[in-house]
Amino acid sequence: MPAQDSRPIQQSPPWRALEAHHKEISQQKIADFFVSDPQRFERFSLQAAELYFDYSKHLINTETLDLLLDLAEASDIQSSIAAMFSGEKINNTEQRPVLHTALRSPGNSSDAEQAVQSTLDKMQTFTEQVQNGNWTGFTGKAITDVVNIGIGGSDLGPAMVYTALSPFHASAIRCHFVSNVDPAHLQQTLADLDPASTLFIVASKTFTTLETLQNAQAARRWVLSRASETDLPRHFVAVSSNIEKAAEFGISPDNIFPMWDWVGGRYSLWSAIGLPIALGTSMETFRELLAGAHSMDEHFRHAELKENIPVLMALLSIWYANFFHAETQVILPYAQNLQLLPAFLQQLEMESLGKSVHRDGTKLELDSGSLVWGSAGTNGQHSFHQLLHQGTHLVPADFIACARSLAGETGQHQHLLANCFAQSQSLMQGKSFDEAKQELLSQGMSKEEAAALAPHKVISGNKPSSTILLQELKPKALGSLIAAYEHKVFARSIVLDINAFDQWGVELGKVLSLDLFKAISKSGKCGDFDASTNGLINFCKQFS
Repeated sequence: MPAQDSRPIQQSPPWRALEAHHKEISQQKIADFFVSDPQRFERFSLQAAELYFDYSKHLINTETLDLLLDLAEASDIQSSIAAMFSGEKINNTEQRPVLHTALRSPGNSSDAEQAVQSTLDKMQTFTEQVQNGNWTGFTGKAITDVVNIGIGGSDLGPAMVYTALSPFHASAIRCHFVSNVDPAHLQQTLADLDPASTLFIVASKTFTTLETLQNAQAARRWVLSRASETDLPRHFVAVSSNIEKAAEFGISPDNIFPMWDWVGGRYSLWSAIGLPIALGTSMETFRELLAGAHSMDEHFRHAELKENIPVLMALLSIWYANFFHAETQVILPYAQNLQLLPAFLQQLEMESLGKSVHRDGTKLELDSGSLVWGSAGTNGQHSFHQLLHQGTHLVPADFIACARSLAGETGQHQHLLANCFAQSQSLMQGKSFDEAKQELLSQGMSKEEAAALAPHKVISGNKPSSTILLQELKPKALGSLIAAYEHKVFARSIVLDINAFDQWGVELGKVLSLDLFKAISKSGKCGDFDASTNGLINFCKQFS
């Protein structure tokens, strides 16, 4: 990636200007901006690549936006975007290019694109074999259930997309997702399945991921309880770069789909990691998902910064995280089929941006990623929205909704939309003491009673939110939505000068768990670690 100004970004003129501007605008009200500017919605919303993005309910004005765009320019964000698409090794700690965009490119010129197209063709052939019943289990029965065994990006992405595309599910195939090494997860998944008609996908780049292999070995034993070793290739395929290990497990090399080191796990659903999506819907649906993501790629790559949805999303996140010191971001999809999106985005953002050093290894003196959380609306309104409205935390919100529902029931869907829009409106408007008091008086309360209760009904308002609208939750729109968040994360990392594509913090726990497993599984009292760890191990040993 292009070298930034040697000064930390917080010492740049745009950052200093934003600090001064923050002191002024933080005393203003978002609702007042709409009063003074009747065209505010038109000025602070845009449409691109299947998405309509409304960011008018933010504590920003045209000066704020100009200063944020100056910050992006000072970070040379456009050159960094170009560097990613051109295949430069922007993952500098692992010396790898970052080419998840090649996974959804329709091109066939570069080596990466050719490898992708070849894999898509292989996925299509396999998907059609399974779906038309030509791929059978050890008794000759057609496959009815597909169990994806993976973790992290090998689980969250495919599971989220498969759930989101419920209206497009194949009639003859059910997909299940197992990630937790807790044996209950696999056992409960398999309880109602038949080994003779179940296909497992073992998704592990190295084929050494502990959780995945533990579950895969248990699944293997489950199949072998009814079948023989020679039957395993009919019931197991893999997505991995370690062909030797997968073959040792009993998977035919012909049934191993490739993974590449230029695709990180949390960006991999577009690859053969998405095989359960294709099997559970159709290859045509999967290709439409890719096409939607590609349209967002083109938008991110070529749109001016002021009209670039992912860049604006990133700048707004920086505005609140680094100037208002908001520590969290809430994702509120008002579409039940997007119920797994908050968990997916949690990994995407927190694993990518949870860093404490700059790209050159020097200490990061700024807040990096946000704590991402959320739930599907309207359920969240009856649980945590209370804190959003009356709590003391500033929590910027992303509302996501569809203009039209594929489930029909127009009136019920309109109630859903009304709730979505009411939440963003009430977060902005709030309710003053006088409004609360007058409301109570109109209900027949005495002045004394109303005055006593009114403070408890005050809602400060002035809470920022974006609203992202899809016409319908179809594959292409979903692809655009996911890609928008991917690029938002990258854009934010550029400004902060951090590497969004490694995850070294995940490794320490993996290493430590190996010694802890030995201590837990051997006999005798443990005294090898700190007092807390020893005490926890010894307590568990009483019951093993």
